[in-house]
Amino acid sequence: MSASVQSWTDRLDGKQAADVSALLERATAADGTAPVSEQGVHAVSGAGGVGVRHLVETDADRIVGYAQLHPGHGDHPAMAELAVDPEARGRGIGGRLVTEVLSEGGPDARVWAHGNLPAAQAVARRLGLTGARELLQLRRPLAGTDLPELVVPEDVSLRVYRGVEDDPEVLRVNAAAFAWHPEQGSWTERDVAERRAEAWFDPAGLFMAFAASDENRLLGFHWTKVHPKQGDEPAIGEVYVVAIGPDAQGRGLGRLLTLAGLHYLRDRGLGAVLLYVEGDNASALHTYDRLGFERFHTDVAYARA
Repeated sequence: MSASVQSWTDRLDGKQAADVSALLERATAADGTAPVSEQGVHAVSGAGGVGVRHLVETDADRIVGYAQLHPGHGDHPAMAELAVDPEARGRGIGGRLVTEVLSEGGPDARVWAHGNLPAAQAVARRLGLTGARELLQLRRPLAGTDLPELVVPEDVSLRVYRGVEDDPEVLRVNAAAFAWHPEQGSWTERDVAERRAEAWFDPAGLFMAFAASDENRLLGFHWTKVHPKQGDEPAIGEVYVVAIGPDAQGRGLGRLLTLAGLHYLRDRGLGAVLLYVEGDNASALHTYDRLGFERFHTDVAYARA
């Protein structure tokens, strides 16, 4: 068996990108969860943000392992994601990729284990890593269940997305609401445009709350998403982004906007809905618990002890 070789690049070429995308699809099918986030998938094609670096491990010109490293900035550490081809597992590739990205990312770098699968936990134990961050996936059924009535307060104006003219306010509120978040808080016009161009995008599923007295200043928004049917898995809705401006918090807008999206997704005939939330976001977890969400699985970001 030939020895595999690792190499870094700032941009994957066309063939590399296609091969990595195919590897990620095989890993998703094998594990039942995607090894790389949506932002990471965009990065494979060169559209995932500034400064992203790619690490490929090849064996006889075949990519058997892949990792990407998002640079740290400010108080946010560098973050990495990775995948190993199911046909090449059991050869130490995952451990080598993790070791390399943590070394390249600096002393505070972290690496995501989506689903925190047993193999990822084993690598973490072997390398002496500890869980530094948890991202929970919550789910709740929609079909055959009751939802609270949507009651919009008189001092709030609720409407859906009208087009690119709404983007500056969406980005302003997103940046303020997620200033603490290493990925979400750094969205740019390009990030919104990329998602608007996706097949799943529906302007009727992006809800925006304004003060009734000033319909030019956004208070918060809820962007929903629909994941299409895949194999035996039915289509499922997602509470994609809920963002409330700091100056509008404490008014129940998170619940109001989430509920608006849930009604919309149920009216589209979807049987269930998912969302992601930080494991230490107590206020959001309280809101989602009251709306009937339950934990489905956990993503863990590992770091050096």
